This record gives sequence, structure tokens and C-alpha cells, in this order.
Amino acid sequence: MIKIGILGCGKIAQVRHIPEYAANPDCELVGFYNPTKSRAEDMAAKYGGVAYDTAEELLSNPEIDAVSVCAANYAHAELTIKALKAGKHVLCEKPMAVTLSDCEEMVKTAKECGKLLMIGQNQRLAKAHVVARQLLEEGAIGDVITFRTAFGHGGPETWSITPGKNTWFFDKKKAAMGAMADLGIHKTDLIQFLLGQKVVRTTAKLTTLDKRGADGNLIGVDDNAICIYEMANGVIGTMTASWTYYAAEDNSTVFYGTKGEMRIYDDPAHSIVLKKTGEAPQYFDVEQIQTNDNQTKSGIIDLWIDCLKEGKESPISGESVVSAMRAVFASMESSEKGVAVEIPENR
Repeated sequence: MIKIGILGCGKIAQVRHIPEYAANPDCELVGFYNPTKSRAEDMAAKYGGVAYDTAEELLSNPEIDAVSVCAANYAHAELTIKALKAGKHVLCEKPMAVTLSDCEEMVKTAKECGKLLMIGQNQRLAKAHVVARQLLEEGAIGDVITFRTAFGHGGPETWSITPGKNTWFFDKKKAAMGAMADLGIHKTDLIQFLLGQKVVRTTAKLTTLDKRGADGNLIGVDDNAICIYEMANGVIGTMTASWTYYAAEDNSTVFYGTKGEMRIYDDPAHSIVLKKTGEAPQYFDVEQIQTNDNQTKSGIIDLWIDCLKEGKESPISGESVVSAMRAVFASMESSEKGVAVEIPENR
């Protein structure tokens, strides 16, 4: 039985990590930490285990094999590195960290400590994305030429454990980035996964157009990010992340190839629509995408526990996600400088 600790008991922990651990027969929740201790106490009362006063106290428990880091963005690297050095395997929420050097240090520490590090990039596990990757590899639409991918919803203020305009997502010190870190990292990582190619060049605009904090001023992080990505094989496409899609959530990806096009989570009736020139459309009704209002099992926890049981590296390892984080930070640089930014490490 794998013993699990939770570092951060906010919304993502309460909706995804904790209940999915509780549903897995091969693990046991034994420890919880949150800066507001009452949240940890609530989780311990509901699921069993102990609420700790500090992260260090939780990490000093020799029974705990692995932890989920579900804290605010700024704390990801610090908690992950502390946990790895304490001999724990780590599943860290996205975004991996708030600087590239922190991301790289997390990967380095995991290797040095001989521990597993996985990042919660759950879009790779969505069934339509798994099927789409296989279809693309088989040449279902020929060679991909261009793409567009988007992830947008009405913003995190209704999702956060403390809903409203005071959410930590709007606080630059805690979040560092806005929609780009919250949603853009998902689609950046996903496009690399689907194409089997890394982003090597980005031209981006990160901006704050509409979101205002409790003081009435525009928030200190981006609420929209639009990027033009060039992949290592020359494919070019756009990635949009937005907190201002107020009517409905959009989590779609469309590929345009030499023999047709593929639409993923773009048609509300069909999870994949494949259109080839001169042929009737093909429909792959795999499953509907999760939304903030329709949460289903992510698959992340079950994959994580399987990796821990077998002692094998996760396909969503920290090392595999660093290239997507490079594209995120390069996009921030591109927006700040107003120029395209190369990512030579991804070539």
C-alpha cells in the first residue's frame, strides 16, 4: 500500500487529487498540509490521516512514500525539491514552476535523489487526445501543415477554493503568470504530445484585457495569451489561452493536413471529426472533454500510482514537460520584447 501526503488542500486537491487517491485501492491518504490548517483538518476528517502544521512535518513522516504538490504556482519548486530531498516521490500540479531554472532544478533533484517526478498535464490522458495522436501518426490527414489549439473559459475566480476577485490566481506574487500558466501550458504540452514535435520558435502576445481585481484595477497577470508556434519539423500553428471566454468553455484543437483536417473537442456532438477531401466525415465518439463545470476522473492519479507500484518513470515526467515550459517562458519573453524568440534547446 502506497502512503500518500498532500501539500496544499485547495480546489485542485479537493476535486481531483484527494478523491482520486481515495478511489484507488493501491494507496492510502495519510497526511495533509495547507497554510490554512483548517482545510487540511477538513480533509483529514473526511478521508483519514493527519493534518500537519508545516510541510516539513509532513515530509518528515517516514511512512509517506509520495506526495502531491497542489500549492499555488510560486511554491511548486520549493515544495517539490524539499519533498524529493526528503525521500518522497512527487506529483506536482501544473505549471511546473515559475522560472525555467526552477523547472530544471526540479528535474535535476529528482535524478540525484533517485525519485520519480511527474507533472499533472492531464490533457495527454484525455481519450480523444490519445486516439488523435494515433490517427496522426498513422497519417490519417496526411502530413500536418498547420494547427490551431485553444483553451478558454470565464476565469479561475469561480473555480478557486476562495472564489471571487481576491483569488490567488490574480496575484502576480503567487501565480507569476495568468492564463498562460493556467491554461496555455496545457495546450503547449498537448500540441507537442499530439505532433511528437517540440516548439522551437514562438511569437506571442500576453496581455490583460478585462479581468479586474477587488480594487477595480486590471489584474497583474495576463488574462489572454496568443502564440504562434513553430514546431521542430516546420509545422506552424496558433495557441490561445483565455480567461475571458464567458459564454462557454473552449478546449479544442484542429489540425490541417495534406489530405484533410482533424477536429478534436471542436464539435459538441463528436469528440473527433475527421474530414478527408472528397470523403464523408468520420466520427470518433470517444468521450467529452472535462470542463470546470463537468469534472470527471483525470487519469493522472491512477497513472501515478501505477508508476509508483512498478517503480518506473511516468510518461508525463518532469523531464518530458520542461520543453513545454521553455515554450511558455519564451512566449513571455516574446511578448515583453515584441520579437520572435528561438528555443534552441528544443531543436
